[in-house]
Amino acid sequence: MDNTTKPTLHDTFKPDVASRPESHKVQGALAASANYFVVDPVFLATASVQPYQRAHHDPIFRPLRIYTLDPTASRLDGAVATINVPFEQLSSGPVGSILEVVDWDQTTGQSNEPVDLDNPRILMESGRVPSPSDPMFRQQMVYAVCASTYYAFRRALGRDPCWGFRAKPGQAYPKLRIRPQAFCDRNAYYDPSAGELKFGYFSADGDVQGRSRPHGRVFTSLSHDIIVHEMTHALLDGLRTRFRLPTHPDVSAFHEGFADLVAILMHFSYSDVVHAAIERSGAKLETDELLLSLASQFGHATGSGGPLRSAITLAGPGQHEERSIERYDKAGDEPHERGSLLVTAIFEAFATVLRRKTKRYLRLARLAPGEAPGPELAGIFADQASTLASQFLSICIRAIDYCPPFDLRFGEYLRALITADFDLVQDDPFGYREAIIDSFARRRIYADDVPDLAEDSLLWRPPDRKMEPIEALHFKEMRFAGDPGRAADETELRRQAEALGAYVMRPGYAHAFGCALPGDSRLEGDRVDPAVVGSIRSLRRVGPDRQVTFDTVAEITQRRWCKQSSKATREVFGGSTVILGPDGQVRYVIRKSVTDRRRIQAQADYLDSKGGSKGWTKRGMRRHLPRSSKCHLFQQNVDDASKQQR
Repeated sequence: MDNTTKPTLHDTFKPDVASRPESHKVQGALAASANYFVVDPVFLATASVQPYQRAHHDPIFRPLRIYTLDPTASRLDGAVATINVPFEQLSSGPVGSILEVVDWDQTTGQSNEPVDLDNPRILMESGRVPSPSDPMFRQQMVYAVCASTYYAFRRALGRDPCWGFRAKPGQAYPKLRIRPQAFCDRNAYYDPSAGELKFGYFSADGDVQGRSRPHGRVFTSLSHDIIVHEMTHALLDGLRTRFRLPTHPDVSAFHEGFADLVAILMHFSYSDVVHAAIERSGAKLETDELLLSLASQFGHATGSGGPLRSAITLAGPGQHEERSIERYDKAGDEPHERGSLLVTAIFEAFATVLRRKTKRYLRLARLAPGEAPGPELAGIFADQASTLASQFLSICIRAIDYCPPFDLRFGEYLRALITADFDLVQDDPFGYREAIIDSFARRRIYADDVPDLAEDSLLWRPPDRKMEPIEALHFKEMRFAGDPGRAADETELRRQAEALGAYVMRPGYAHAFGCALPGDSRLEGDRVDPAVVGSIRSLRRVGPDRQVTFDTVAEITQRRWCKQSSKATREVFGGSTVILGPDGQVRYVIRKSVTDRRRIQAQADYLDSKGGSKGWTKRGMRRHLPRSSKCHLFQQNVDDASKQQR
């Protein structure tokens, strides 16, 4: 992540009642009517966007060819695959219902001719032939991989993901713009201020490794891992926009680690890639560097001596050389390095469960030490690994709904993982949740305010007070667009958001949701803005036993202006993620209180220190939280307009 541009959350929501001259009068009136909240207009504009709805005569999928790793990988390693992208009608670009590819290079000012994926010849050939020198293939590649990633999130969440940015001028609703040849530099990034994924290109070093040509042209838009990484940033931003507020080192690190995690887990969806890894590793997939590494070509072409990042620790996932494992309490603040703790923890748990699920086949095969499995056993292993990776990917994505709306810590993500999986799959015979807890514990990643590491202790708890159901959010009162995971329209979304806001901000209830009304003694004389209902989404999830669950997930946040001895004020946030059952009953309140002095002081201490992304953005006598505007592939400032090819 980069913080060279720092718009603040203050700029995001209108109206901002507490910032007006007459705010005290308005506050009193709103508080008295229990309507001291507003609804985030960006959420309303983006959440009502719907992906293409397939007609009965439409194909189910559109087959398209991609690089599963990058252009330098061997075809014998499964480097090229044809994937089935959910069908939608496309115009040249390609431009679809939620994604648009615009191939304009702002370094040179030139544009490439857009590909028409509905061209009969291209349709018959499952897309254009993979080629690093073909601009149209790069357009096809970024569209196919981004669409595939989007639908992986859609399956896991049980609803349509939405974006965290407004529609561009001339658009009826927001679309994520993808630029496969955006600038000349060694980077790629998601820019939420523009609503774009931007992929750079560059000349390789003279001293390269592998199949990279010295000083050859490298396009980051041809790396499967880089595309998925940046697409994940965009999707996570839509799910939790306030995760771009760097209130703790874990926040930026989570953005980076989670994006790496999704990219590597998606390797397992390509059967040829997994089969090749089994042959190389002798069925020990957890030791295969190619399968568990990120952006190999990028690393080899830039003098890294290996892939950009990897899920393999020195000891290897599942091994027990404790001294070789980086610990949370020893980790630095650089987001990508700190985020690697999350990646290695999840892959250690994945490797542990995979061994549990495949050991019976190894016993039957009676392989000699180092002996490679035969084709039948390799096929079984590949199927088991692919299925398990898909399950872990869904668990990791689904856990976002169980995270607080901001200021996320790794220990809280652990609780989110355990609760999200328990909610959908209570029976856990292979010990998925136990493996996750153990791998986090080996890195000294613990959740605060829990007495031990028992599964039951890590589950989020129901509210600590009895609450009546929100009748207006009972599924019988809600209107859907044919699917319980899709609200009928923007008007219905606003009605739901207002019902939640009115419920939460009643006297006596606000504190239970991490908020406060003006005049609350726990504010110690500080002012609070109206709470913001940042999102509310109904969902329908299908478990592994085909059981169906229904819930509603919402975010409500509030800003507090803390007085300082210097007479300046600085902003802190409180609020919660609220999970409701289909009957409108409050199931979980994942809270960070706006009146919690300990948390407020910890945030201030971090932001008052120097270095990295720390520090406040000053505006007059107010000190705002910096808001990251770009999520980079790696930590380097990119000046799109002025960088020259190296």
